[in-house]
This record gives sequence, structure tokens and C-alpha cells, in this order.
Amino acid sequence: MRKAAATRPKTAKASAVQASGQCVCGAVKLEIDVPARWAWHDHAAASRLAQGCAYVTYVGSYRSRLRVVEGGGSLSRFEDIEAGTTRSFCARCGTPVLYERTRSPTMVNIPRALFTERTGREPRYHMSLQDAPDWAYSGADLAPLKGYPGVMWERPRRKPRRKPDDWSDVV
Repeated sequence: MRKAAATRPKTAKASAVQASGQCVCGAVKLEIDVPARWAWHDHAAASRLAQGCAYVTYVGSYRSRLRVVEGGGSLSRFEDIEAGTTRSFCARCGTPVLYERTRSPTMVNIPRALFTERTGREPRYHMSLQDAPDWAYSGADLAPLKGYPGVMWERPRRKPRRKPDDWSDVV
């Protein structure tokens, strides 16, 4: 008869590399194991309103690979039961920190801008692009604005010049 092997408690397997991030005021600090699971640009109206911008870039991670290193008690939560989402933000400075969906209970999404290091994923996907506002930058050519270092602008489109033979209706 064989002896049963002693069972060891399972411990979370940490990656050798982490990316750390924080809110604006530094009260909430977090880290994820690199590489992140995915990264994408979210153009949905709910994310636009929650973040206050044209779109937000998220990094997705398994919940088991996320650690709130400092300030977990400073996180406030907003739960949208109808949409099945929960958004957490720093109660001190208001920075959005986490975006969770009930349909993906093992995953958590973090705004990419919170990280200073690489997360191991490039955002190559665009979600809810049909919801993008008409005023959002869409990749048009930009030029430096004279007299304002670091400011770029979209030049207005030139109207096509009329040919001399088209002037007959002007006279």
C-alpha cells in the first residue's frame, strides 16, 4: 500500500516581472504580473463618461495576478447592476482604478495610463467603435502650431479651387 503524499496548500504563482501603477495622489498603488492578458481601447459611452475622455485604454489581467499594494481601503466602488459592471476609483483624488464585469469574474481591467512600466501587451483592439464621438481625434495629419511649442493641430481642409471655366456662373 502506498502512503498518500502530504498535500501542500496552493500558492499563487507570481511572475518574475511586475508592472506597477498608482492613482494621481498616490494613495492607491497596485501591480500586475507581466504580461497582461490583453489591452484595448474602449470607445463605449459608459467608459467615456467614467473617464472623462474620448476613449480609455485598458489593460486586462487575471484577478489572481493583480495586487493592490497600498490603499485598498481608499477604493470606492460604483456598481451598475443593469450593465453588470463595477468601477472602483480612489476616494481621495477620484482616479478610476478598476473596471470589473460580472460576465468575466476572473478578470479585472485597469486603465493603462496608471502604469509607468510596460505591461507586456500593446492595445491593438478597439471596442464599441460605433460609440466614438464625432469630436474624437481620428488620426488626421497634425502640424506644429506656430508659437506654441508642443501643441499640434489639425489644419482646416482647403476648399477645392474653382477652375476658370467654372466661373461662368459667377458672372
